[in-house]
Amino acid sequence: MIKILCVGKIKEAFYRDAINEYLKRLGKYTKIEVIECKDYSDNNDKVLEREKEELEKYISDKDYVITLEIEGEMLSSPALAQKLDSLYLTCSNICFVIGGSLGFHDDIKKRSDYALSFSKLTFPHQLFRVILLEQIYRAFKINNNEPYHK
Repeated sequence: MIKILCVGKIKEAFYRDAINEYLKRLGKYTKIEVIECKDYSDNNDKVLEREKEELEKYISDKDYVITLEIEGEMLSSPALAQKLDSLYLTCSNICFVIGGSLGFHDDIKKRSDYALSFSKLTFPHQLFRVILLEQIYRAFKINNNEPYHK
């Protein structure tokens, strides 16, 4: 099972449509769930603490946690596919975590089993969800030797 924890909600219909399309495609390969946590960007002094508390509600001791961080390791699509394939041999739950606009509380970073970066660029969180889902879908296509556009 793959769980994607996200801080904030998707407001734009076109992002929701893209997310739903990839969730539908991924249903062929795995059980996948997207969980949206409350965004506390309106109260800057305790944002990371409050977001941490929200995220921790959904992180299980059994989860292999992958945080999406600019400082994380960058992988090619085939390398990500290989990583996910090897994780499925030992972990039944893979949890990707997309933080809020301020990043992650240190406790979330410490709980992370692997920090992954897709780029040194900064992406809107809504768009990044689509990018993450597309890369997970691409990984399953690669791992199943199925054609997919390059």
